[in-house]
Amino acid sequence: MGDARQRLLAGAIEYVAENGVNNLTLRRLAAELGTSHRMLLYHFGSKEGLLVEVVREVERRQRQALAELERELDANVDGVAAAAELTRRFWARLADPAMARYERLFFELYGHALQRDPGAAPLLDGVVESWLAPLTELVRTLGVPAESAPARARLGLAVVRGLLLDLLATGDRAGVDAALEEFIAGFTHHDAAQSGDGAAGRPSGPVSADSASS
Repeated sequence: MGDARQRLLAGAIEYVAENGVNNLTLRRLAAELGTSHRMLLYHFGSKEGLLVEVVREVERRQRQALAELERELDANVDGVAAAAELTRRFWARLADPAMARYERLFFELYGHALQRDPGAAPLLDGVVESWLAPLTELVRTLGVPAESAPARARLGLAVVRGLLLDLLATGDRAGVDAALEEFIAGFTHHDAAQSGDGAAGRPSGPVSADSASS
């Protein structure tokens, strides 16, 4: 049964990516997926429940991609430079126009969830926490002290989500990219000052795939 649910979810993700969510109905989606709307209701409860799971799965894939990008970094690059490079690479992935539909869906459902819409409210479960553990581990791997790593992880998540919302609202890629560079400059300057010599050593041990998808 789990495999059937995953196949339906994967198909729904592709459908949403191709067609968006305007005028989406379970009957139309079921026809495209070669199933019945009753099966979609059985697995996901409602259209909103299905869309929440679409968002969660896309977010899980993004965490996995972040872990993969971290593993690709040059182990000889110091922590400050590695953090800056990883931030730029991950931002390039998130800001890809192909991701915009998923991100609009995320913010749309996030708004409904904050209004306690019963169909969207489950999105709040883990919407921040699911990122904090892998991000905290990541920034520690890149040389951030353990005591400040959780706050740095939360700050990074908030900044990136805020910039994504800005990008979706304004379409000003150059302006948003410039803002990201200011954020990177701020934390690299801080870390260089903390290290005392301009380079925080990068400990060994990349983020595991398990922690990135938790």
